[in-house]
Amino acid sequence: MITSGGIFDVDSLEKKVADLEAISAEENFWADTNAAKVTLREMKGAKRVLEPWKKALAECGDLQQLWKMSVEENDAALLAELAPQLDTLEREVIRIEFARKMSGEDDASEAVLSIHSGAGGTESCDWADMLLRMYTRWMERRGFAFEMLDYQPGEGAGIKSATIEVRGEYAYGYLKAETGVHRLVRISPYDANARRHTSFASVYSYPLVEEIDDFVLEDKDIRIDTYRASGAGGQHINKTDSAVRMTHLPTNIVVSCQNERSQMKNRSVAMRLLKARVRQHYKEIDEKERESKLMEKKKIEWGSQIRSYVLHPYNLVKDHRTEVETSNTGAVLDGDIDKFIEAWLLQKDEG
Repeated sequence: MITSGGIFDVDSLEKKVADLEAISAEENFWADTNAAKVTLREMKGAKRVLEPWKKALAECGDLQQLWKMSVEENDAALLAELAPQLDTLEREVIRIEFARKMSGEDDASEAVLSIHSGAGGTESCDWADMLLRMYTRWMERRGFAFEMLDYQPGEGAGIKSATIEVRGEYAYGYLKAETGVHRLVRISPYDANARRHTSFASVYSYPLVEEIDDFVLEDKDIRIDTYRASGAGGQHINKTDSAVRMTHLPTNIVVSCQNERSQMKNRSVAMRLLKARVRQHYKEIDEKERESKLMEKKKIEWGSQIRSYVLHPYNLVKDHRTEVETSNTGAVLDGDIDKFIEAWLLQKDEG
């Protein structure tokens, strides 16, 4: 059974909520808008864990009493009734623990997901396209809305890169688990000799927080280039230089947007992406986790992958961080990736 001293310290979490509520009640709370928003978001995240946990704890106490009663009275019927209730409670505790793992500052935010092909030419471009399909299918399963912001097709097949905005609660909390290099092993459909090939693609996610417009970048630090869009969009999209690429010179971070029909709208979206991306970059440095999180800076090849997808000579998808694996490769490539995400979040250190 669960207790207040079980999975986490309820007393500490209650104190945290009380302290945050006291801060939010101060007369000058909104003097610093950014700090106020961070406090409210942190308080909301803490309550999202604390309140269900207290409810589950109360239900646990009730079940304990009923179990004692059924044992004392030798009531087999009551015992049988308690079994499914206990199963439900156990699932709820797991759900709460999962939510607690996504109580970070930005976890509840919307997200941007970028996919880039790596070493392997056409093979890797095709693999990047397969990953794009996998993630959009997963988003549909979870009810997340998404929009393609930038799409660079491969020369022979697939994509060189794609950037998607993902809208929905905890979009970043989930997708941060997917940042890294993904490796594919299969018989190449592009090899006339039907040889086995290994391909790589990198995935990177970062949060789009509500107050991102308040994050300031110096104009002198930004280079803006325009070009003709290459993705879907009809005749207009290929006739004007409406696509926008922005480079943050101090960090060499590059973002692109070609989704909107006008250059002005693409500039606005690209600036929002650049602010979010640079903010995340500096945040990762502050957290001293830059090398492990900025996977796009790593060489996209053998040895740095977080997950392998093997389609030949056997079927297996294995996450190298958690050792979770499955032979149902078709389901995974069709968007069934929750088992990998949840396993990574549940084992992730809280520090």
